[in-house]
Amino acid sequence: MPFRFVHTADLHLDSPIASLALRNAELAELVRGATRRTLERIVDLAISEEADALVVAGDLYDGAQTSMSTALFLVAQMRRLQAAGIRVFIIRGNHDAQSQITRELTFPDNVHVFDGRGRPVKAGMLANGREVHMHGISFGQPHAPASLLPSYRAPVADAINIGLMHTSLAGSARHDNYAPASIADLAAHGFDYWALGHIHQRAVHMERPFVVMPGIPQGRDINEAGSKSVTLVTIDEEGTFSLDERFLAIAAFERVTVDIAGIEEWQAMLRAVRQQLAQAKHDVHADHLVCRLTLAGTTPLAWRLQRDQDLLAAELQAVADGIGGCWIESVELAVGRAIEERSGEDVGALAELGAIIERDILPTHAYRTELRETLTGLMAQLPREVRDLLGADEEGEEALLALVSARGAAEILPKLASGGDGETA
Repeated sequence: MPFRFVHTADLHLDSPIASLALRNAELAELVRGATRRTLERIVDLAISEEADALVVAGDLYDGAQTSMSTALFLVAQMRRLQAAGIRVFIIRGNHDAQSQITRELTFPDNVHVFDGRGRPVKAGMLANGREVHMHGISFGQPHAPASLLPSYRAPVADAINIGLMHTSLAGSARHDNYAPASIADLAAHGFDYWALGHIHQRAVHMERPFVVMPGIPQGRDINEAGSKSVTLVTIDEEGTFSLDERFLAIAAFERVTVDIAGIEEWQAMLRAVRQQLAQAKHDVHADHLVCRLTLAGTTPLAWRLQRDQDLLAAELQAVADGIGGCWIESVELAVGRAIEERSGEDVGALAELGAIIERDILPTHAYRTELRETLTGLMAQLPREVRDLLGADEEGEEALLALVSARGAAEILPKLASGGDGETA
C-alpha cells in the first residue's frame, strides 16, 4: 500500500472578515463560516481517500482573536480523524504563536504538534518496509527573523523524510518575513518533501525534492482571490511522489471587470454583466463566487451609473442571485462619457477645466489638507480592522488620498459633460 497524506496550511480558523463587515450581512456570515466548513471538507477528503496522515504546516489559528469555541471545533475534527485511524502532524506558525489557547489545547492521541527541537517522528511505512518520518519545528514566538533550517535534524537514513516548515522562503511582497530559507538550501538538506506554509498562494517550487507551498485553502477577502486548494500526496512503494491538487473552498474571491464601452441602454449593461459573471462562476473551483465588480469604459450611461449607485448595486446583486452561488462584494466604476459628444466649444471648455483641476487644484497643500481632514474624521468612526484596510500605514494613506483625488476628478467631468440631459442619458 502507498503512504498518502493531505498537505495544507494557513487555515486561519474563524478569521474575522473585516472587508465584509459593513456590507451584505448574509454574505459576511457565509464567508465567516467558510474556514470551518473548509476544514470539515479537508477532514472528509482525508477520510474518503483513506489517507495515512494530515499535515498542517502552520497557522491553524488566526492569532489573538481565537476563541475557545474555535479550539473545541478543531478538537472535534481531530477526533473524526482519530476514529478513521488517521494521524495528524502540526507545526505552529506565527499566528498560532499569538494565540492565547494554543498551549492550553489538549488534542487526541493521533495528533502530534512539533515543538522547537526538531525531533523526527515515524509516521508510517511503505509496503516494502521503508519507513516514513516527519520533521517539524514550531514557532515559539510570533516573530522568527532567522532561518529555522539549521535546527532541523539530518534525514533518517533509508527512510522517506518529510519536513514541515512555516516560512516566507526568500521573501514575498505581500507577506511578512518569517523564518527565511532559500529553496536551494531546503533541497540541500536531504529531505524528500518539504511541506511548507505561510504564503497564501500555491506553488510547487521544486520536484526533486518536492518543495510545496499549498496556499491558503479558503480565501478570506479579495486580496486572496482565485481558486484555493489542498495537496493530496501519494508515495508509492518505490518512493515516488505524486501530487493531486484538490479544491475544497466554500467561496472564491475574484475581481471581475466588465467592459461596457459603447453600451447605451441600462438593460444591455445588465446583460453584459450577467454574461461575464456566469462565465466567472463556471470557471471558479468553489461553491460560491464573491466578486469585486468593476464596470469600465466610455459609455453614455456614465452619469446614471455614478448618480444611481444604490440602484445599480441592488440590480447587480439581483443579476448575481439569478446565476446562483454568486455574490457582489462591491462595485467599482471606471466609466466615463465621451467628451466628443459635446460641441467643439464645450469640449474645449471641459478639457481646459480638467487641466486646471489636475494642475492647479489636486497638488495644492490646501486641497490635500482638507482631504486628509475628511479622511481622519471618517477613520475615527470606523472599527480598527476596517481602518487598516483603508490605509495600514502612512504610505497606504497617501496612496488612498491619491486614488480618491484621481477618481473624483475623473467623475466630475462626465457629470458636467452630461449637461441638462443627465436625467435621461
